[in-house]
Amino acid sequence: MCGIVAAVADRNIVPVLIEGLKKLEYRGYDSAGLALLNPGLIRLRSNGRVAELAAQVEGLSAGAGIAHTRWATHGVPSERNAHPHVSGGLAVVHNGIIENYAELRRMLTALGYVFVTDTDTETIAHLLDHTLKTVPDLFEAVRRTSAELIGAYAICVLREGEERIVAAKSGAPLLLGSAADGCYAASDASALLQVTRTMVYLEDGDIAEISRHGFRIMRPDGASVVRASHESTLSADAVELGQYSHYMQKEIFEQPQALANTMEMIGGAQSVSPHLFGAAAPELLAGVNSVLIVACGTSHHAGLVARYWIEQLAGIPCTVEIASEYRYRMSVPNQQQLVVAISQSGETADTLAAVKHAKGLGMARTLSICNVAESAIVRESALKFLTRAGPEIGVASTKAFTTQLAALFLLALALAKEQGRFAHGDELKHLDDLRHLPVAVHQVLAIEPEIRRWAAAFAGKHHALFLGRGHHYPIALEGALKLKEISYIHAEGYPAGELKHGPLALVDRDMPVVAVAPNDMLLEKLKSNLQEVRARGGELYVFADADSAVAESDGVHILRLPTHYGLLSPVLHVVAMQLLAYHVALVKGTDVDKPRNLAKSVTVE
Repeated sequence: MCGIVAAVADRNIVPVLIEGLKKLEYRGYDSAGLALLNPGLIRLRSNGRVAELAAQVEGLSAGAGIAHTRWATHGVPSERNAHPHVSGGLAVVHNGIIENYAELRRMLTALGYVFVTDTDTETIAHLLDHTLKTVPDLFEAVRRTSAELIGAYAICVLREGEERIVAAKSGAPLLLGSAADGCYAASDASALLQVTRTMVYLEDGDIAEISRHGFRIMRPDGASVVRASHESTLSADAVELGQYSHYMQKEIFEQPQALANTMEMIGGAQSVSPHLFGAAAPELLAGVNSVLIVACGTSHHAGLVARYWIEQLAGIPCTVEIASEYRYRMSVPNQQQLVVAISQSGETADTLAAVKHAKGLGMARTLSICNVAESAIVRESALKFLTRAGPEIGVASTKAFTTQLAALFLLALALAKEQGRFAHGDELKHLDDLRHLPVAVHQVLAIEPEIRRWAAAFAGKHHALFLGRGHHYPIALEGALKLKEISYIHAEGYPAGELKHGPLALVDRDMPVVAVAPNDMLLEKLKSNLQEVRARGGELYVFADADSAVAESDGVHILRLPTHYGLLSPVLHVVAMQLLAYHVALVKGTDVDKPRNLAKSVTVE
């Protein structure tokens, strides 16, 4: 998503802004821009890469400025819609979505303001300019303007003739950096590590003023507040291992933050906006009567989970296809169908070809869910949602998978809203569950020592069976895939109800059986399947919820996750599966990050 960098310092801050934007490129963007005091207000924008913007600012010098990378929501990607947006003598950069922008836009138009962009952010600029006519102090004007905004936002404002920046935050991340030569602000600590490791994280409702001499923070009611200062331990290079032994381990433990980053845009939202999926989303999602998901490998498993969510929440049919199979069969085109392509790299050849095939059949409603902003699949799709997992180096996907699930759940909510399926309070409850997800994943990571003890029992085995029911069946598939990818133990994922239709013939004391046992409506059915395993001498390893009534006994090993997490329970259970695969591979001594015969991005058919 979007990124912000701002600086006021006793130095030339132009290189700082450009380097900060480069550090935020992983977040995804389609345009970039900055505003400088030099000494008047200068604005430069580029509908492209940060490198193009860097070429424009070469030779410029300034002591104060704001910069931005934009991921289009309101308005198509273009220089016209790129940040900063200006009104009068001020410039504004903004992350988030202003839900009441249309109402504010009508009011401001009636006051004589002329809008030159399609963005919700321009509304902030004009509203602030209007407020300044009666409240001349910039800090106070930002405080009052913020009170009129509904939605999620992190904003930084620069005004001609004032070497200070005023910032405000609600629902979108924003932090301050303090250094000997000045003060800085950014949406991500990685952008400021070049100048400081001393960070102050703003809280929702905070309004801050930064100058070269320091900063002050105020609450919406005008009361001053002091926020704690933190020394960042974040590596300046996101692809460094740091304290971890392997990239896979690092990426497993990065999942709470990756999920929080991916869900940044709903931080303060009270409802789901279709604009999260692109400027054209309201038009393209309207009238969708079914969904087709195309993907490969782990991304395919994410799609299988999403099928349960979409059909249950939105009440429309959802089909999930392995991308390499879809384009080689005769299918029935449906122009009202939404085609969703899922890919970590965005360069997966079969998935890209599947999207092109669907478009060739006249199916123009395409959406990509991807971790790389400028990838081929993103460029090929009409709509896009970037999973902000950051760089994923390990071949066995972990944080990319869980962020895909979060994005797909958000899509299911958007479709459900479009279909008018929400009862009173449902929409907000689902959003709150998503926002709490990083905390719940932290709780799962805490059981790693117990999972480590299980690993030794698997290391000497040659086969394993993974069982799940309902929307946890795809998690069984993913658990089996992770184990086979990095430990080279043959593993199969099966719907537990199919056990008697073949796999039960393989069960014996030498074949561990891993089961996902959430406390849902299928738990009693699953318990019957587990008894079938025990009756054949199979050893059971069960990932159960804290409130699942599954008892440990001889041959039945239980690990308890947090209390059942409803529809989002698959996200928690797959993290436990990832840890199991990782620790089994450690015991076996295999190459965790680079398993034989596999590549991170499959760019050939």
